[in-house]
Amino acid sequence: MIPHHELLTNRRDILRRGGAGFGAVALAALMGEDPLMAAFGDANGKPASPASPKVAHKAGRAKSVIFLFMEGGPSHIDLFDPKPLLRQLAGQRMPDSFGTVITAMGESKAPLLADKREWKQHGESGLWISDWVPHTAKLADDLCVVRSVVSDGINHSGGVCQMNTGSIFGGRPSLGAWVNYGLGTENQNLPAFVVIKDTETSVVNGVRNWGAGFMPATYQGVEFEGGTAPIANLAHPKSISDARQQAKLKFLGKINRDFGTGREDNTELDARIRAYELAFRMQAHAPEAVDLGSESDATKKLYGIDDPKTAVMGRNCLLARRLVERGVRFIQLYHGSGSKWDAHAKIEENHTKYCGEQDKPVAGLLRDLKSRGMLDETLVIWGGEFGRTPMSEKGDGRDHNPTGFTMWMAGGGVKAGHTIGSTDDLGLRAVEDKIHVHDFHATILHLMGIDHTKLVYTHKGRPERIDQNEGNPFTKIRALG
Repeated sequence: MIPHHELLTNRRDILRRGGAGFGAVALAALMGEDPLMAAFGDANGKPASPASPKVAHKAGRAKSVIFLFMEGGPSHIDLFDPKPLLRQLAGQRMPDSFGTVITAMGESKAPLLADKREWKQHGESGLWISDWVPHTAKLADDLCVVRSVVSDGINHSGGVCQMNTGSIFGGRPSLGAWVNYGLGTENQNLPAFVVIKDTETSVVNGVRNWGAGFMPATYQGVEFEGGTAPIANLAHPKSISDARQQAKLKFLGKINRDFGTGREDNTELDARIRAYELAFRMQAHAPEAVDLGSESDATKKLYGIDDPKTAVMGRNCLLARRLVERGVRFIQLYHGSGSKWDAHAKIEENHTKYCGEQDKPVAGLLRDLKSRGMLDETLVIWGGEFGRTPMSEKGDGRDHNPTGFTMWMAGGGVKAGHTIGSTDDLGLRAVEDKIHVHDFHATILHLMGIDHTKLVYTHKGRPERIDQNEGNPFTKIRALG
C-alpha cells in the first residue's frame, strides 16, 4: 500500500482539494471527537479515515473512473470487430484450422452465424463501428478500442466476478475497492466507490462484485438506486429536528466508540461506524449531488433523459458525471442487470433493444465530460464480462466467448482514435496483443498513476495484488505526453 508518510497531510492542501476538510471537522465536533484529529490525522500523520486522499506512485492522467458494465456479454463481432469471413462461411461449421472450441452451452459444432450489421469507418481515425451504436460511432476519435481482451470466465458468474475482482471465484476485493484503498477520495462527504444499476434486478453474484473481499469493509462500493431517487432514506424524518438528530448521532457515536474498544480488528464494525458518519455527512451534501433538476434541458436531452427508452441509462450516466465532478473516485454503472445482454437466442432483437437503451446516454456522457474539460482526467471504460461466439446458438443467437472480445476506453490519458489488438478472422480468439483481465486491471491502475506491483495488501501474511501477480500494464494504450 502507499505508505502513510506519502499521504496528503498538509492541512491547507487537504482543505483545498476537498479531503477530510471542514466537513470532517464539523462531524468530529458533533460526535464529540477532536476536530483536528478527525480532519488531519494524528501526530504521526495517520489519517482518521481510510478514504482520505493519497498520493499516487507517479503522475497519472486519470483521476476518476466510470466503468460502464454491459452485463451479459455484448457481441464484439456485431459491434466493434467486423469479420467479413464470417459472412462468407455463414451456415458452415467452424474450419478445423481454428482449433478446438469449448463453449458454455456445447455449441462448438454449430453453424457459423453471419452478422447483419452495416459497418462503416468513422472519424479521422477510421475506426470500424457497426450501426447498432450510431451515437458512439460519432465519437470514434475519442475511443481506444481494445479488441483482444481475454478472460477465464466461461459462465456469467465467473466472468463477471473476474472482470470485477480478477478472479473467477468470489472473496477477493473488487477493482473499485483496490482503487479506493490506493487513492482514497477527494470528497469525504460522498462514498469513494459508487455502484449504480439500471433496474432492481440483481447483478449476477450480487454485492460481491463491488465488495472489499479480505480488505476492511470500508473500501467496498456503495450501491445507489437507479431512477429519480438514487439514495434511499437519505433525509431524516421531517418530525426530527436538526438538534434532535445531532443529539442522537452524538449518543450513537459514544456507544460505537465504547463498543469498538477491544474490537479494533472487526472491520465490519469499523465500516458500519464509518457508514453512520458518512450517512450524516451525506444528509447535508448528497441531495445536491444527486439532484438532476439543476441540469439544463439541453443537458438532459444530450443524455436522452427525454426519451423513455434511454431515460434510465441517461439519468445514471448524468449522475455519474455529477459524482465525478464532486470527487468520487470510482463509479460503476451496470446496464442490463441480470445478464440481459446474454443473447443465446434472437441476438437481433436482444442487441437492438440494449444497444438502443445505452448508446445515446453513453455518447452523451463522453460529450458532456469533454465539453467540461473533464474527459482528460476521467477514464471511461465500456464492456461486459466476455464477448459472443461466431457459431450460432439456437439458430439466431451466440454463446459466451471469453477467448477474445472487445472493450473500449476513452479519456484518462488513453490513445484516442486507436485500435489495440485483434482477434482471428472469425472473431473467436485474440491473436495479437492479447490482454488478459489481469493486464486490463493493471493498465487501469497504470493510467491512474498507480504501480500495481506496489499496491499491495497483506492478507494472512501473504502480499496480495489486484492481478494475483499475473498482470502487466499494456502501455501502448497510454497516449504520449
